[in-house]
Amino acid sequence: MKLIKVENQTQGGKEAYQIIADAMTHHHIQTLGLATGSTPLPLYQELVASNLDFSTMNSVNLDEYIGLAPTDPQSYHYFMMEHLFKAKPFKVNYLPNGQATDIAAECQRYEEILAAHPVDIQILGIGENGHIGFNEPGSPFGSVTRDVALTESTIKANSRNFESIDDVPTQAISMGIKSIMQAKKIILLAFGDKKADAIYQTVKGPVTEDVPASVLQLHPNVTIIVDEAAAKKFNRII
Repeated sequence: MKLIKVENQTQGGKEAYQIIADAMTHHHIQTLGLATGSTPLPLYQELVASNLDFSTMNSVNLDEYIGLAPTDPQSYHYFMMEHLFKAKPFKVNYLPNGQATDIAAECQRYEEILAAHPVDIQILGIGENGHIGFNEPGSPFGSVTRDVALTESTIKANSRNFESIDDVPTQAISMGIKSIMQAKKIILLAFGDKKADAIYQTVKGPVTEDVPASVLQLHPNVTIIVDEAAAKKFNRII
């Protein structure tokens, strides 16, 4: 596990971009795993501004709210289209279908997609409680893509993107922890002092389902990019 400390979120996006650009230059990258939210936005801005060509590559996304149409401005389909896919077309973009009539079947379908398109590089954010994707504390390390109930803290955190907290979906389809860990390389981004404890527990704490991201200690190729605030509990760069 490698920890990179940067001055701010913008610089963090540049660091993550460089890792992806170098991998695409020197390796045969077929599938990128993507995340949503404000954390990866600087990375996506760097990708959009670059001359990288994704037209022969696939993307897979970590999660999607249940009940929102792809055209809903709060859906993760819409987020990815606005911030990356419109400017940088991929061969195929795979995202969970939050409007599926059979959610269990949709989760199985998505696992089959992941098996057919192994993720070369997975981008992750992290919740204040250590969640990755929508895998909240207590999620089994052996979990695969499934229907998850969002915790009160996650709903509250996500409410900043909605007119009212009552509008925030309470369920989502999310890659499971086992699904995430199958990526060949993982880049986790974290910015701000609210993420400091989760990052410290992820890197230095015990590997426990109480801190889902702590499972990353068991992955052979993880880079964590943090700003000064998120790294404040460390005395040195690892």
